[in-house]
Amino acid sequence: MAPPKHVIIIGAGAGGTATAARLAREGIKVTVVEKNNFGGGRCSLINHNGHRFDQGPSLYLMPKLFEEAFEALDEKIEDHVELLRCHNNYKVHFDDGDKIQLSSDLSRMKPEMERIEGPDGFLRFLDFMKESHTHYEGGVEMAIKQNFETIWKLIRLQYVPALFRLHIFDFVYSRAAKYFKTKKMRMAFTFQSMYMGMSPYDSPAVYNLLQYTEFAEGIWYPKGGFNTVIQKLENIATEKFGARFIYEAPVAKINTDDKGKKVTGVTLQSGEVIEADAVVCNADLVYAYHNLLPPCRWTTNTLAEKKLTSSSISFYWSLKRVVPELDVHNIFLAEAFKESFDEIFTDHKMPSELSFYVNLPSRIDPTAAPPGKDSMIVLVPIGHMKSKTNEAEDYTMIVKRARKMVLEVLERRLGLTNFIDLVEHEEVNDPSIWQKKFNLWRGSILGLSHDVLQVLWFRPSTQDSTGRYKNLFFVGASTHPGTGVPIVLAGSKLTSDQVCDHFGVKVRPSAITSSKRTYAPEDSKSFIWDIIWFLLIALFAATLVLFIAFPQYSEVNQTAASYINNLLPAAFRVPVANLSLTS
Repeated sequence: MAPPKHVIIIGAGAGGTATAARLAREGIKVTVVEKNNFGGGRCSLINHNGHRFDQGPSLYLMPKLFEEAFEALDEKIEDHVELLRCHNNYKVHFDDGDKIQLSSDLSRMKPEMERIEGPDGFLRFLDFMKESHTHYEGGVEMAIKQNFETIWKLIRLQYVPALFRLHIFDFVYSRAAKYFKTKKMRMAFTFQSMYMGMSPYDSPAVYNLLQYTEFAEGIWYPKGGFNTVIQKLENIATEKFGARFIYEAPVAKINTDDKGKKVTGVTLQSGEVIEADAVVCNADLVYAYHNLLPPCRWTTNTLAEKKLTSSSISFYWSLKRVVPELDVHNIFLAEAFKESFDEIFTDHKMPSELSFYVNLPSRIDPTAAPPGKDSMIVLVPIGHMKSKTNEAEDYTMIVKRARKMVLEVLERRLGLTNFIDLVEHEEVNDPSIWQKKFNLWRGSILGLSHDVLQVLWFRPSTQDSTGRYKNLFFVGASTHPGTGVPIVLAGSKLTSDQVCDHFGVKVRPSAITSSKRTYAPEDSKSFIWDIIWFLLIALFAATLVLFIAFPQYSEVNQTAASYINNLLPAAFRVPVANLSLTS
């Protein structure tokens, strides 16, 4: 028998670890190289004198995707991870001192909705949930579980109705505004876009699926910390399937054979060369293309210009005592809600008025802090680093200002004094630390943004987007299907399936089966629909070419351009002054 194919995976984050386990299960030799001395990437832990902090994710959402990741390895997640359900979803604090308790318990949500929104507020909440249910079911099956290797996979006619049902051309905030009358509820049901590192005013409305999963499936927490999930996947990969993980092994470059259009392995910073039949990169995609691969026009022109998600200043505080005024998950929202997002995503700076998230894992998992004490995480979203060359920046004064502003808000809205006196120990991650610790390009904590032109086929592919290397693959936040631990875990299936297909390895069905829905099934008619769709596009393109080729028909040109422009979603319309069919 031929020796097994060897795959090197760069990075032991959630995507790299899950992909390692999937590939090793199929008999492929897998070596994972990780720059740090711990696994999980951003999904890792900070420990100090009995206090434990989740360095990155702290909300366990979309539980079905976690279940499927373990089922693909012939395992049940409940045999590995103890999940604790949050009794309350959030306590949302407003500038005027008012608070809203969001809960997946409808008997508690009804009076809260009616108190803020009026007598019909609860019915409108249910209408919002109905729409976001469509976003969730359709978004997961169409956008997350399908790979879009070619443009033809995207432009199938059968997908067109789904795109409109998912409101892909509308925005999170504008859809919420159709159901909620008050600014408070609109804010309370749109801040979740920050989990994608985006503004609710720019995030496609389909991402209202996040609010849906919080209410329909609940918010959970893995006992022992979020990193427990990744550690269990690593244990399965190594102990059950024989994968190998090497820590403190930063990669200097991905070795390439340009004539053969392939990669041949990696060179570590130590000088060691590890050869492989394929490479899967779980390092930050933008960083990898700029630093680990030979330069090319796509990297410098296309990738460098793509939008990034926000960064954060994250404080990890060991508290002297329990703070009963706070819940497990707490949101403090700025009154200047839209303005604060504009400062983050347009000006790329820390906003003048902060909205921030406070998590106390010790409130749901007592093992996160010593008895009688709390572990507290404060995440302050700010703009990513401004330097396009990824140069380090000094955040000393910005961190100092952020800490002062957070303490002022906590004291005023909770009715406390000298909150800083409760802090026994502090650790901080700012954009420059995120950059250094995890190679995150410009300190962007969630990778590339998810606007309409950076999702599905438009997002960097799970296989080398430059087309130079046929055996180079990607998994993680900045490749398809996108960011967030459950979405990245779903992406590990797309990537590992692609690797197996490259080697001609047939993926064995799981020994554990669960009911799975298919939102946009493949059928015998799809080829006919593809032809029809292609002819429609060709006809449309030919019409444009004719008008552009004969500029003497300027009046017809202008009229046709105006008509086409009005058909487009608002986000894509061309200013009237610049309007022509060419534009």
